Amino acid sequence: MASSLTKASASTPGSEKTFFGHPRGLATLFMTEMWERFSYYGMRALLVYYIVSGGADAATGSQGGGLAMDAAMATAIYSVYVSMVYLMAMPGGWFGDRVWGARKTVAIAGFVIMGGHVALAVPGQAMFFVGLALVAAGSGLLKANISTMVGHLYDGPEDPRRDGGFTLFYIGINLGAFVAPFVIGTVGKEHNWHFGFALAAVGMGLGLLQFLIGTRHLSPKSNEVPNPLSPEERRAVVTKVVGALVVAAVFYGGVVALGMYTLNWALVPLTLAGLIIPVAVLVRIKRDKDLSAGEQSKMNGYIWFFVAAAIFWMIYDQGGSTLSLFADDKTAGSVLGIDFSATWYQSLNPLYVMALAPVFAWLWLWLARKNQEPNTIVKFAMGLVLVGASFFVFVVPMGMAGDGTKVSPMWLVSIYMIQTIGELCLSPVGLSVTTKMAPQKYASQMMGVWFLAVTAGDCTTGLLSLAGVDLNGTGIIAMQASLAVAAGLAVFMYRKKVQAMMGEVH
Repeated sequence: MASSLTKASASTPGSEKTFFGHPRGLATLFMTEMWERFSYYGMRALLVYYIVSGGADAATGSQGGGLAMDAAMATAIYSVYVSMVYLMAMPGGWFGDRVWGARKTVAIAGFVIMGGHVALAVPGQAMFFVGLALVAAGSGLLKANISTMVGHLYDGPEDPRRDGGFTLFYIGINLGAFVAPFVIGTVGKEHNWHFGFALAAVGMGLGLLQFLIGTRHLSPKSNEVPNPLSPEERRAVVTKVVGALVVAAVFYGGVVALGMYTLNWALVPLTLAGLIIPVAVLVRIKRDKDLSAGEQSKMNGYIWFFVAAAIFWMIYDQGGSTLSLFADDKTAGSVLGIDFSATWYQSLNPLYVMALAPVFAWLWLWLARKNQEPNTIVKFAMGLVLVGASFFVFVVPMGMAGDGTKVSPMWLVSIYMIQTIGELCLSPVGLSVTTKMAPQKYASQMMGVWFLAVTAGDCTTGLLSLAGVDLNGTGIIAMQASLAVAAGLAVFMYRKKVQAMMGEVH
């Protein structure tokens, strides 16, 4: 599959093939991530609909056979699940740095993810949560390490192709995400939930096959373990993990025995962990005495990007929960007489990314040649303001649908476009700046730290849902929009201070 997307370099006759001018290994990682994202976003497009299906909050005429929970619980489960996917990126990076190396970690992750989707294809609430846990764990192992391997393909942070390489990689993510709602979403929501989940397992299987075939094109660095555990450290880790599992088993066994267990006993601790762990990780890295003064300064600057990203993802990731439920229940399900599944809205964002990412890549290069390209800080501020603006727009159709009116699909089409433009200002640049600012000691783990910003944002949404806040109300939507815009303006106002902390990184 990868070879069909490669071409010979124009610079030297007979030279090694490249992937649109980038190292050929990028084709392997591009295709692996494309299929993994196909499986992930296809399943995610079904998630809230499956949870509410058969219950009072399901749209009229929707398929039965789901978990029959209410919308608030569906949003909480969805938010906690997505946050755990990104939380697990931190131990995923740790495994890449200290146990298996990035390449082996990604291969193992592929098998775990595929097993999770197979579990989801088996009916029953117990298998549903087992499947979510496996997909979350596997995705965490894969995410931090596959992004790090993209960085390995280039000659250091100053390689001029680096940002473009991450943008191409981002297109691979979105190609899989674009197709998935049409295939997995339609089959699962309109015909059979578990057939849809099974298709997600097939997608991950194809991604794993692509990776195993194409590993010879990857950098040798991806096979190294940068900071392997000593035998003493390994024993200490095993002891701590086993001890934690025993404590958890005893505690929850007692809760079940007393007849007190509800789903909140699992969701609330996970949500709180998703807020506490990111802070703890940043503090631990900051306090590491092995970091040089320059690395310490960069970490101070990185905290600004982290907080900005957390606020951004808090709003953005509601595209699969709050916006999805609105799409199914309060938005017209046809255009020009053609009916379509509400899952298709999930294809809008990746479609926009594929259409606009090359434009943005060209735009940044064109502005750079004129010495007018906005720096990373300004791009982050732009992303925050735009995602806030999208929720200000969302307030309008929410008000229109208050009397039961089905609003035009164009409202959601517009909201997803605004969010995508904000994403292109923030997300690819965030991946790149993380690799540039990462202390050498925490190379792979810093990619996990970047994903922890998503964890913090989604856990905030989950905690609000569990606390009984109606995320479908115009007041809370407007409040979130105001927070994002205010944060964007604050980042812009303090841009010179942040740039000074970043040192030579721009």
